[in-house]
Amino acid sequence: MGEIELIFALMLAMTVLVGVARRTWVPYPIFLVLAGLGIGLIPGLPRIELKPEVVFIVFLPPILTSAAFFIPVRDIQANLRPILLLSLGLVLFTVLGLGFALHAMVPSIPLAAAFAFGAMVAPTDAIAATSVAEKLGLPQRIVTVLEGEGLVNDASGLISLRTALAALTGGFSLWSAGLEFVWVVLGGALVGLLLGWVLNRLLTRLDDTPVEVLLTFVSSFAAYLTAERLHVSGVLACVMLGLFSGRASARTMSSRTRVQAGAVWEVVIFLLNGLAFILIGLQLPAVLEGLGRYTLFELIFKGLQLGLLAILLRFVWVFPATYLPRMLSRAVRERDPVPSWKFPVVISWAGMRGIVSLAAALALPENFPERNLVLFLTFCVILVTLVGQGLTLPWLVSRLKLELDNTLEREEAWARFAAAQSGLARLEQLETEDWTHAEQLEKLRKLYTVRSQRYSARYWGGREVELEERSEALDRLRRELMLSEQKTLVELRDGGTIGDTAMRRVQRELDLEDVRLNEAGAG
Repeated sequence: MGEIELIFALMLAMTVLVGVARRTWVPYPIFLVLAGLGIGLIPGLPRIELKPEVVFIVFLPPILTSAAFFIPVRDIQANLRPILLLSLGLVLFTVLGLGFALHAMVPSIPLAAAFAFGAMVAPTDAIAATSVAEKLGLPQRIVTVLEGEGLVNDASGLISLRTALAALTGGFSLWSAGLEFVWVVLGGALVGLLLGWVLNRLLTRLDDTPVEVLLTFVSSFAAYLTAERLHVSGVLACVMLGLFSGRASARTMSSRTRVQAGAVWEVVIFLLNGLAFILIGLQLPAVLEGLGRYTLFELIFKGLQLGLLAILLRFVWVFPATYLPRMLSRAVRERDPVPSWKFPVVISWAGMRGIVSLAAALALPENFPERNLVLFLTFCVILVTLVGQGLTLPWLVSRLKLELDNTLEREEAWARFAAAQSGLARLEQLETEDWTHAEQLEKLRKLYTVRSQRYSARYWGGREVELEERSEALDRLRRELMLSEQKTLVELRDGGTIGDTAMRRVQRELDLEDVRLNEAGAG
């Protein structure tokens, strides 16, 4: 089987496996890792080796940019303190803790090399954690903190790895490491902001949807590669590009571009995420090579110890980081009341590792001390956290019985109410225009009045049940009418009365209206 055939076979396997996973309670990242692990152990199959540059150049930029694009900036600002404590403080704490532990377990590994191992497994995987969290319907604040942590800690982990490798070769000094850290962080952020500004200036001047969508993809790779060429953080460049573009997209992109870009990005990110997780599992045969001088029991025992230590270190950090600032500062307590103990438990248990850790380990130089062992131990930490914690997180959440907040639903109801009110106000302004007709104005006034009442009831309460039933009945009626329209279009096309092009143009309008109805109903 050639490389092209192998890639398409993996894509097909990933699609089938995700479909199966979504019919079960197992989150698809964990399902894909386990499936890849099983496939990789089948004798006779061609070896699939994951090249680090593929992850860092092909996978990472679009995944990070897309995640940052859709993350709510206001919520990130509101939770900036816990996010920074996790993505910076916890990373350094984990690097030191795992580094000292590995050096004590395997004295032949120098301390600097052990710190490099800690830096590789310190960052959590944003996609794995949030996909599990969203499947469980966790409170929005927990999801935001996990997403924000995952976006930033990749950068802090990779910077720590670079520092540890420099120390291993004798080129380390605390002063130079501190300056380099500042340069790498600020430089990466500036590159992302600059390219975000350029991208959005271009989007405001273009009126070509395919070109605009392509630009959004190209910009993510441009941000990463430009930052890496300048020896700053490509990860932070992608994150800042996504944050800036996501905030500006409401003004710089047309409705048509937003709809099409959202659909294209959704498919591409789904493909990249799926392939990334299945490739993690497929790396086991390559990881096991060169470990003949260790027994299988020794390897598994060391890997399990370090995986459990990574989990323990996260608990040791998260609880003081949650409560200590509030104990020391009255301002923090007033601004951000003490959360239930259940919140730090869930955040602590959601520290799953993923593709970035494995790619960083695979990129280690060949002369790295005990390279094969470090690679295997990295793989073990990924499995222990991703599979072990990921499979048990649903049980933990159900046992804790977290109270879900409805902040997002209330905000959405307010946004829909305010938009409907704005439409009604504009309708009154247009009543005197020559091109408007009284019959049309009255029809739209009734429609917008019903919308306004529906979403005000959702926000303030009141006659919500009655209004929801009326609105749902209206939506169902409109869907029935659209199904009849769709059927007629197909019959006209099949009978030769109209061509495929005409059918698709009308069908697209009906499809968009159906999507709008479904999203409004879900909200």
